[in-house]
Amino acid sequence: MTARRPSLTFSEPLRDVRLRTGHPPAEAFEERLRAREQAAFERGRREGEQALNEQLVQQRADLHAVEHGVLQALRQAVPQVIRDTEQALTSLALEVAQRLVAGLPVSAEMVEAAVREALAQVEESTDFHVYLHPEDLELLRRVESALLRPADPNLRVQFHPAPDVTRGGCLVRTRFGLIDARRETKWEQIRKAVGT
Repeated sequence: MTARRPSLTFSEPLRDVRLRTGHPPAEAFEERLRAREQAAFERGRREGEQALNEQLVQQRADLHAVEHGVLQALRQAVPQVIRDTEQALTSLALEVAQRLVAGLPVSAEMVEAAVREALAQVEESTDFHVYLHPEDLELLRRVESALLRPADPNLRVQFHPAPDVTRGGCLVRTRFGLIDARRETKWEQIRKAVGT
């Protein structure tokens, strides 16, 4: 015997009645699916923003480190560049001066000045040997330079031609040693004095 199901009686006829099965209607399923997609989208967006923010913070830190490194390198490089520039300018100025002087014609006055300067360095000696370039010695003889005939009779100065002495300079030998008043020697002393 089968059990009888109870029956229901309605006062009005039913309308829009659907049979409910174990599955929700398609519209409700789609609605829930859209809600899940929206929630996943929002979660992905938040995670992406957070990752982007972290990346931006890291890039700012990296950029700051690079900037700091560049500034440190510049702080260290600038003094060296200044020293190098000063040295280069000094060398250039000396080179220009040397070329200008080397280009000047050698005059009797120039040779006399070189000899007087060398003789001024001689101490307590009356016997000198002055070595000049042959053309400079000939120039002094042509102009009858007073250096060739000293005013002091006790002073014995002998002039000698020396092809290895450059024009405009001289060497003076005394019993105490040699005084080098050649132009290239003077330039070398100037270079050493200014540290180039």
